Amino acid sequence: MKNSSGVAQLFLRIAMGSIFLIVVMDRLGWLGAPGSHGVSWGDWKHFIDYTSTLLPFLNRSLANFAGLIATIAEALFGLCLIIGLKIKWVALGAAILTLCFGLSMAVFVSLNAPFSYPVFVFTGASLVLSGLNRYQWSIDNYLAGKKV
Repeated sequence: MKNSSGVAQLFLRIAMGSIFLIVVMDRLGWLGAPGSHGVSWGDWKHFIDYTSTLLPFLNRSLANFAGLIATIAEALFGLCLIIGLKIKWVALGAAILTLCFGLSMAVFVSLNAPFSYPVFVFTGASLVLSGLNRYQWSIDNYLAGKKV
């Protein structure tokens, strides 16, 4: 079945982009304090504690740096997916980041940890999105039309 309207890719972009932005807001404390209902971290310290769990071979300073890089990447991925900028490359970056995250969870937390959250579903969805040829309702699509 051909999805000529692009509704599915638009929905996927908005959903994925929103989730990336929500996890960034969580670790910055914008969704509530640590321990609040629906809050995973609640602040930077708790997020870096978890980052240290996933990357136990890094000292605290390097875990903080890795957490900062991941946070910047996730914020950029979220914004770019929602507005539709450089979707193919952003989706590939998201796939790599979530695959690394899921593998670290499986190795350093438990084998079922990445399956308790949609980590590998996110990886697969990112790969599917990166494989599309056209992204209707996006800046990419607008810019492609301008080049004609």
